[in-house]
Amino acid sequence: MIELDFETLQALGLTHTIAGRAAQLAPPDAGTRLARVTESQRDCFTLHDGRAELQARALPRLVQQLQATGQLLTIGDWVGMHVDTHGQAWIVDRVAPVTQIARRANDGRRQPLASNVDAALLVMGLDADFNARRMERYIAMVRACDVAPVVVLTKLDIAPLAQVRIAEMYGRLPATVPVLPVNALSRQACTEIGPWLHAGQTLVLLGSSGAGKSTLINTLTDASQSTGAVRRGDGRGRHTTTARSMHLCPQGGCIIDTPGMRTFRPDAEAETLAATFEDVQSLSQQCRFRDCRHESEPGCAVRVHVDADRLDNYKKLMRDAQRGEMSALERIEQRSKWKAIGKAGSQRAREKRS
Repeated sequence: MIELDFETLQALGLTHTIAGRAAQLAPPDAGTRLARVTESQRDCFTLHDGRAELQARALPRLVQQLQATGQLLTIGDWVGMHVDTHGQAWIVDRVAPVTQIARRANDGRRQPLASNVDAALLVMGLDADFNARRMERYIAMVRACDVAPVVVLTKLDIAPLAQVRIAEMYGRLPATVPVLPVNALSRQACTEIGPWLHAGQTLVLLGSSGAGKSTLINTLTDASQSTGAVRRGDGRGRHTTTARSMHLCPQGGCIIDTPGMRTFRPDAEAETLAATFEDVQSLSQQCRFRDCRHESEPGCAVRVHVDADRLDNYKKLMRDAQRGEMSALERIEQRSKWKAIGKAGSQRAREKRS
């Protein structure tokens, strides 16, 4: 049976569910113990076994097994670790994650961001980078991964339109999603986020560059993450954080920091993402037509009651999800179709001019 000290590893986010799954791993070699991936860079991983951190590599056999099922080791994974006679640590097995946040690349490949996460702190500045539509998309995507979203609005102390934007966020988002306006430099932020910080809890910070994620990490933990200024024009950051890393909180639990994301394409079926827009799903039952697309059909209850911008955002998310479900050949066919339509339109325009 794999070696684990529950009380020690609980500070790293170990839960009874994960411990139970670890006990079901294939019979490990003598000396194999449970550890968590706290940082990953290509084929090198930093592991923490509750006592110390060490560098490790994954056995080629395990890498091949994961790749065969379209999976990769990522930060937050729990693994079986063995140290050989030369002092080299090896990852020999992986505990199936309870949750995993992932996104889709432009070519449709799945990119895991973090595993075994309980809640996602969705960080957005109240300055020039404020974007309510982007926040709605973040919420839909993490909910589709069975992760609880918590909206954290930073720069409360310096944003001149802070109160207006906070009111907009409260009015636009479902009441079930917590919204926490904070000054990331103040210790009061620890009090606001405190209910989600306790032993056995794992949080992940997601947001664009310059939103204040690293600053918030420094306030909530003993980390010394580098921070930087944002551009004056659009309030965007300069990717101060370049790799994902895990940090322990003094009050318990741990937080995963991530680089700023330019895009966050959904890794979920359209039906799953649609369910996260509870108001749209509820009102669609009152539409006159069962297959209503909420565009120009008469008797559409959704268009009457849902904010037009929120509805447009919903439709865009559905289109992205449907593209993510396409095979490589289907994407090529779709590009060819729209390229042909574009050429035909250009040809008609030339004919009219001549």
